[in-house]
Amino acid sequence: MSYTLIYTESYKKRAIRFAQKHPELKELYRKTLQLLVFNPYRTSLRIHSLRGKLAGLYSVSINLNYRITFELLIAEHEIILVNVGSNDEIYQVG
Repeated sequence: MSYTLIYTESYKKRAIRFAQKHPELKELYRKTLQLLVFNPYRTSLRIHSLRGKLAGLYSVSINLNYRITFELLIAEHEIILVNVGSNDEIYQVG
């Protein structure tokens, strides 16, 4: 069973900025989201739960330098997208 992606307004804004800043990653970004919908536990996504102030969220790799963070609601089969960006941008808390 596939999952549904939920695009929050704040995520949409971040995704637009990310796409403008990194047009070369458009295809990888799209593919990552497709794989996430089909199977968020796919090993190639390198999904992992976050700790500390980001506890309750998960991170998935677009490539070695860029990530998408999200909340995974297993019972509802929903993935709420939270942030997209570089490792430094994603894990920056403040």
